[in-house]
Amino acid sequence: LSVVESAGRLSPDEILGLAAGLERFSEHPLAEAVVAAARQRNINAEQAAAFESKSGRGLVGVIRGRRVMLGSRAWMGEAGIDTRPLAARADDLAERGHSVMFLAVDGRLEGLLAVADPIKQSARETIGLLRREGVRLVMLTGDTRAAAMAVAGELGIQDVKAEVLPEAKLEEIRRLQQQGRFVAMAGDGVNDAPALAQAQVGIAMGTGADVAMESAAVTLVKGDLRGVVRALRLSRATMRTVRQNLLLAFAYNLAAVPVAAGALYPSFGLLLSPVVAAAAMTFSSLSVILNALRLNRAPL
Repeated sequence: LSVVESAGRLSPDEILGLAAGLERFSEHPLAEAVVAAARQRNINAEQAAAFESKSGRGLVGVIRGRRVMLGSRAWMGEAGIDTRPLAARADDLAERGHSVMFLAVDGRLEGLLAVADPIKQSARETIGLLRREGVRLVMLTGDTRAAAMAVAGELGIQDVKAEVLPEAKLEEIRRLQQQGRFVAMAGDGVNDAPALAQAQVGIAMGTGADVAMESAAVTLVKGDLRGVVRALRLSRATMRTVRQNLLLAFAYNLAAVPVAAGALYPSFGLLLSPVVAAAAMTFSSLSVILNALRLNRAPL
C-alpha cells in the first residue's frame, strides 16, 4: 500500500480501517496489501456486515451502521458518487502505475487508497523470452488505462486492453479463439477465473486466489512468470518428441512387418525367426523410450 488520502472528513487511518474491514473478506491480490498495511499500523479492521463483492468493480458492506463502498472510479460513478475532489490525485497515481481504489461512506466520497505493485525483473525477462519464442502478447487488466499503459510501457507490451471487467476478459479470449488463435491466459485473481477456464491453456499463480488455480490447467507454484516460458518450451519439446517417436515406430513397422510376413522369402529366401522378431520389437520400444528420456536434458 503506497498512499491513503482523505477527501476531508475522515483521517487516513479511519479510511484504511474501513477499507481493511471490507478487504479481509476478499481474495483479490490488492486485498492482502490493504489488510497488511492496517495490521502494520495497528489499526482495527472491524468486520463488515452484509458484505458483497461486485466482480470487477469493488466491495460493499456495512460497518458500524454505515454503508461502505471500496472500488473503481467507474463503479463510484455508476452509484452516483462524485469522485472529482480526488480525480487529479488519482490520475497522477495511475500514470505512475499505481492501482487506485476509491472509498465512499453512505454515498459520499471519503478518500482513496493506492497500491504500488513493482514490476518484477522476472516479468521483464519473461516478456522478452516469450517475444523471442514468437508469442503474441496482450495485456488484459481491470486497472485504469493510465496505470495499464504505465506498466505496459515499462514491459514493452503494445496490445493493451484496460478497465476490462471479468466478462469482457472472457469475451476477448473467445474473440481471439474465433480468429483461430491458440490462447494461453495467465492470471491470479478471482476475476480471472472465467477467462482462465475458457483459454486453451489457463496458467494461474500459486500465490493467487484458489478459484483461479482451480480454473487453470497449469499452476506456477512460486508465482515465477519464467515458468510460463519453461512450460512452453517443455510442451514444444514434448510434441516434437512425440512426432519423432511416431516416425520411429512407423519406420520400424514399415521395414520389419513385411519381412516377418515373408515378403522377401520368394526372392531372397529371407525370413525372420521369432527370436529375431521379438528382439527387433524390443529394440523398437527401447529406441522410443530412450528418445523420450532426452526430454530430461531439454533446455528450458
